[in-house]
Amino acid sequence: MNIKHEKEIKIKLIKCEDIENSDLHFKKLRAIGDELIQNNSFEDLTLFLNALANKKRLMIVNILKEKDRCVCELEAVLDESQPSISHHLKTLESAGLIRGWKKGKFTHYDLVEDKINSYLELLNQELV
Repeated sequence: MNIKHEKEIKIKLIKCEDIENSDLHFKKLRAIGDELIQNNSFEDLTLFLNALANKKRLMIVNILKEKDRCVCELEAVLDESQPSISHHLKTLESAGLIRGWKKGKFTHYDLVEDKINSYLELLNQELV
């Protein structure tokens, strides 16, 4: 952080908070920020939340709760093209939320419940 920005923040902190030593308060706040930056859990949570931050992907996860499905079944349910469905599946698979396997000529997908549960536990641990 540049010195000018640091000074501006310290001036705001004095007005915002009832503090006697803005330098010390600023250092404490920066320590919190540094700790958060070093927390690797946020990388995992970002991957998880980005994978779910789409209505169609949320719908796919919901569909797969019941049972594994092939892409053509997902096309029928979602009224989406195969390339569109495949794009969403790739995103979910990259986050480890689903897995695919060949079953005859078709690829089927199901949820990786352990991974979803671990993400949910991490989310609860970091945000609650």
